[in-house]
Amino acid sequence: VQLQASGGGLVQAGGSLRLSCAASRGTFSSYTMGWFRQAPGKEREFVMAIKRGGGSTYYADSVKGRFTISRDNAKNTVYLQMNSLKPEDTAVYYCAAASQSLIVSSLAYDSKYDYWGQGTLVTVSS
Repeated sequence: VQLQASGGGLVQAGGSLRLSCAASRGTFSSYTMGWFRQAPGKEREFVMAIKRGGGSTYYADSVKGRFTISRDNAKNTVYLQMNSLKPEDTAVYYCAAASQSLIVSSLAYDSKYDYWGQGTLVTVSS
């Protein structure tokens, strides 16, 4: 599967952005999808994940109550709605797909994901 992330940009603190990740060449509905981010000088970290059917979502504590993940299997697209953005949310955001069903404790590990998008930069100004 190929993943194409988009929707990044510059936003002021408190603002919102919606990232999209479009998939092609694969059975999108069979993949667990995740969003990760990497800030300058830091390691890549887990943000959110959504299981195949879309009924189960998981998040990092740092984005609880502010970010929402969703998917549209008919459009082969996963979304990350980011509200109440903070300067510390500044990072390159990556979408990823896991071909195997992951247990909850594995969702945050980037090594469990098989395919990655190219990343989209989100910059939050104070």
